[in-house]
Amino acid sequence: MKNTDTLVEDIYKLVATKEVANEVDLDLYIEQFGDNIKKLMREEFGGTKGRDARKLRLSAIGRTDRYIWNAYHSDKEEDIEPHTYVKFLYGHIIEELLLFLTKAAGHTVTAEQKVCHVEGVKGHMDCRIDGVVTDVKSTSVFGFKKFKDGTLAADDPFGYIGQIKAYAHSEGETKYGWLAMDKQNGHLTYLLYDEEDTTHPMYDKISYDIEERVRHVKRLVEQSEPAEYCYEAVPDGKSGNMKLAVGCSYCQFKEHCYPDLRTFAYANGPKFLVTVVNEPRVQEIPDDF
Repeated sequence: MKNTDTLVEDIYKLVATKEVANEVDLDLYIEQFGDNIKKLMREEFGGTKGRDARKLRLSAIGRTDRYIWNAYHSDKEEDIEPHTYVKFLYGHIIEELLLFLTKAAGHTVTAEQKVCHVEGVKGHMDCRIDGVVTDVKSTSVFGFKKFKDGTLAADDPFGYIGQIKAYAHSEGETKYGWLAMDKQNGHLTYLLYDEEDTTHPMYDKISYDIEERVRHVKRLVEQSEPAEYCYEAVPDGKSGNMKLAVGCSYCQFKEHCYPDLRTFAYANGPKFLVTVVNEPRVQEIPDDF
């Protein structure tokens, strides 16, 4: 029986040699991959995709409190740029590809999109790989490093820990992992966390009570609005101006939290200023741009 310890090595060997073990039903897995891609495209472009943003889901349970509240309540979400939709679609296709490669490399994939519940909140786990509750992720080069070196729990702005903890908890498991791919370079890694390993450097970050977290979130969305911001504004160098923290810069609800936010077009990308003491000598981007 194979396990996740050799998963990346086995996928690399598969794609390098194109040799598939006799016991692997390659035709079946190719058909499944094709069916999954067709289903994805129908959901994206066939008018069947859609969800109620006001419903709590386990996929978001690890996000910051204010983000969850905004996603549940706010009608001021920024429009998603077309290129971002392309990036999301590309990520979904990569995830299907990784599951195909996992199967073709002789590893077992079960419980795909299995329904999970914690404290009445619903979610769908990606799968189990070799019996381990697993999320499949396509990442940036920067994000990949956290999976590669095992420090994801120390810097988890997208709430991946809470999400997979919930799935694993619903399955009665304390081990869970991520099969991650650097979508720019094709590098793969598998990160495994075990909540029973009290010596692990990330133990304090992953060992919290997920049921209590879900109960807290259910109370949270009943509030008029959370008092605390996800991240405090930070100084913009020595200018005296204050700008959004990185975690807020990429949030689609930043203008809800900061209605007087001003955006300036710097050479290395837009800068979002909360307080302007010294007017930047660059073009300001209008709110309706």
